[in-house]
Amino acid sequence: MNEQHHIHSAECRYSCDIQRGERPYPGEMCNRAFSRESSVIIHQCVHSGECPYVCDVCNKTFITNSKLKTHQCIHSGERPYACDVCNKAFITKSTLITHQRIHSGERPYACDVCSKAFITNSKLKTHQRIHSGERPYVCEMCNKAFRQRGHLIRHQNTHGGEHPYACDVCNKAFITNTKLKSHQRIHSDERPYVCEMCNKAFRERGNLIRHQSMHGGERPYICEVCNKAFSQRNNLITHQRVHSGERPYICEVCNKAFSDQGNLIKHQRLHSSERPYTRDVCNKSFS
Repeated sequence: MNEQHHIHSAECRYSCDIQRGERPYPGEMCNRAFSRESSVIIHQCVHSGECPYVCDVCNKTFITNSKLKTHQCIHSGERPYACDVCNKAFITKSTLITHQRIHSGERPYACDVCSKAFITNSKLKTHQRIHSGERPYVCEMCNKAFRQRGHLIRHQNTHGGEHPYACDVCNKAFITNTKLKSHQRIHSDERPYVCEMCNKAFRERGNLIRHQSMHGGERPYICEVCNKAFSQRNNLITHQRVHSGERPYICEVCNKAFSDQGNLIKHQRLHSSERPYTRDVCNKSFS
């Protein structure tokens, strides 16, 4: 009886600790504290490097059995958590919960600087780097820094010269699959991004976002030299080159320099004879 009472008391204390947000179990090697003693044991594996749970397919190791089981779903193709709105399925429950916010419109993570809200905490942290100027991902070859790891990976491909994604129409190759898909819309004339205010359609989401700022009339980016205002920061940067004379985009064939990348791309078509734009009436092509 005493033993049962002791167990019941321990469970009550544990439940109360969780509800109060208390973390009575400190880590031995760092100042981090936990609400469960078992969490301390798991966390210590981070310091020791011990990963006792091994995948029998690819030999990748994990700190906990639950993480191993989640990983094994990649091999089995199992996606046990399905969205009740669109039936899209996911490996983890947390990913499903994040996905469901797309349908509900819930954005629980808000920026304390500009109040912009996000679906996940990771997206909020990435956004906050715009305000802080933090660029934690640095290229080892040229020291160029980026806010997001994905941007660093795409940049690193430019050093290797690897362009694994090729267009099946014109054979032009790209660093990423997303850039290939964007390019292919030139051939198909697909414009999936539509403005809700004027129904103008765009091939790329970024172009739609820039266009939508025109309806709002907001131009928060102002040139310090001539006070001209812009809706997008990159447009301001391009404009400032008018004053500085900077032309950072250089043609590899003839060394002609340009102030923005778009003009360089148009110029390069003169060398490649690429003419991606075709008139419907006479089928004449233009660069």
